[in-house]
Amino acid sequence: DTKGEDFSYLLKSLKALGQQVITINTGVMETSVDFPIDVDQDAVAKASGTSLEAIRKSNDRGRAVELMGKGAASILADLVVKDKINGVIGMGGGGGTYIILEAMQAVPLGIPKFCLSTVVAKDLSRQIGVKDITLMSSVVDVAGLNSISRLLIRQAASAITAMSDTKVDATEETQRSIAISMFGNTTKCVDKCTELLRAKGYEVMAFHATGVGGSTMESLIREGVFDAVLDVTTTELADELCGGILSAGPDRLTAATEMGVPQIVVPGCLDMVNFAQMDTLPQQYRSRQLYSWAPDVTLMRTNVTENETLGKQLVDKLKGAKAPVEILLPLKGISQIDSEGDIFYDPEADSALFGAIRESADGHVPVREVDAHINDAAFAEALVERLMKILK
Repeated sequence: DTKGEDFSYLLKSLKALGQQVITINTGVMETSVDFPIDVDQDAVAKASGTSLEAIRKSNDRGRAVELMGKGAASILADLVVKDKINGVIGMGGGGGTYIILEAMQAVPLGIPKFCLSTVVAKDLSRQIGVKDITLMSSVVDVAGLNSISRLLIRQAASAITAMSDTKVDATEETQRSIAISMFGNTTKCVDKCTELLRAKGYEVMAFHATGVGGSTMESLIREGVFDAVLDVTTTELADELCGGILSAGPDRLTAATEMGVPQIVVPGCLDMVNFAQMDTLPQQYRSRQLYSWAPDVTLMRTNVTENETLGKQLVDKLKGAKAPVEILLPLKGISQIDSEGDIFYDPEADSALFGAIRESADGHVPVREVDAHINDAAFAEALVERLMKILK
């Protein structure tokens, strides 16, 4: 609504670099610009499921920002399907940044997304989510041109142009790609699996099971990035169940099932829930078995009841899979510190987990048992062997 001069300069900068530009107006009030708008504000509002008139009448700025972000996302999704865009760029203050980042959620990995914003020092992790978005500080407000804003807008135009024009040499691309989840407590297993898979010609992408890592992996599975998934470290399910700080949300372990991607699943690190410093633990957990993994990481050992629940949840997320799926159980321990004589060794809890998996999976999901610890080379070899079997 108020930044026509700035956007006019951005458009001119992009065109000077040889770019074809589709302009989308996400404002809700009267807008005066000296360039044509390809997708007007009425279309954006309609794409959000409402009308521009209704948004204006509500006189609710927060709701307007939310709806225009939603509408812009719908517009971008359609442009992606039609193969109309090679990059997305926007700029603004707090409201504009929210709209831009919300809209960019509809754009898949690999199409560059660039936002010149006044609020890059703010925690924008929720708005960015798992997307490959580049943020750049505007330094001054986006509120009329000056010597600083002209320079940074030109740089932003140059950045999105270079990013959009970048191509990967076909010889660098790997035809087959495997996603694998890992934790410090499963690193030996993942390293061995990666070694074995690379030797077979696969590209392996590891995702740290820190909540964001699991969410990112799920998102990329849905975008069709991987040929198969080796989900060694499903610990985020435990954090979701118990309120830990590394939950990946309720949709963790659903993407491959729903998208028809072959997967091998392991209850890796379901023996632990992650919290921050010891004094941040919820009161009800302070008498539990705890371990300080680092000064700012406290692990809580899951108990029998929680493991029974987790075993059932894990299987339920795999039922009805549209591609081959198997669960492999490492009978001698599911994390680095769940081995005989170590801090989280608890055969009763592991037995409850394995028992729940077997019972829930009966007739629905194949379960294979390996008489090894999760970090034993023998278990990694079994994982890769089974993955090759289901890929065939």
